[in-house]
Amino acid sequence: MRHALRVLEAVVGDRDGVDEVRLAARTGLPPARLAGLLRTLLREGYVERLDDGSYVAGEALVLLGGTGAGGRERALRERLWRTLARLRDSIGAAVYLGRYRDGEVEIVGYADGPRHPAPPERPDFRSAGHATALGKCLLGQLDHDARRDHLSRHRAVRLTPRTITDERVLLSLLERQSPTVPVLDLQEYEVGSVCAAVPVTAGSAVGSLGVCLPVEETHRLRRAAEALSEQAAGVLLPLSL
Repeated sequence: MRHALRVLEAVVGDRDGVDEVRLAARTGLPPARLAGLLRTLLREGYVERLDDGSYVAGEALVLLGGTGAGGRERALRERLWRTLARLRDSIGAAVYLGRYRDGEVEIVGYADGPRHPAPPERPDFRSAGHATALGKCLLGQLDHDARRDHLSRHRAVRLTPRTITDERVLLSLLERQSPTVPVLDLQEYEVGSVCAAVPVTAGSAVGSLGVCLPVEETHRLRRAAEALSEQAAGVLLPLSL
């Protein structure tokens, strides 16, 4: 995410357009990584490519920067939902975006549908961070004291036979969780559903992007999580601008 913001800053800082060679020099990103980010930013409308191959600020970025507070918020929500819906359709699963804010797990947006149903939110995700992939991914990005504080306010209750309720075990798992490996929920929140989540952060914002599938499609879960990670830049950008 910080790399995507770095690219945007470089593009916005040059009104006449900037080509990939200068972008690579300004951002310090390797060509392959830069090319992938530019494809995402182009798809989301944050940058546009001119005939000479240079990049300028796109319509979406101009819109977000030029509206008033109310209009900007509506534009952000609409763009976020469209992005999540596109992810839902391309991956073929319900998609969630969450944040950890003011000491709570918060669902910022989601996209499901008749063909890609989401598990019912029972109990509320705020009190089930220990059992959901999204929640565990958010908690994993906090420091040890913040995790303990959260669990002191939201006890790890048993939701299914697979739910981890031992706080020491849970904290140990969160400590060992690698940021490059998707966090999994294998029927810990609801029997019949499996989920995966990847971190998406910008600055001090702690975010997580998750996907849920019926247990019969568990074989698709890791690839779905990889697809989320590959396209994550377009999801959190509206929240960080």
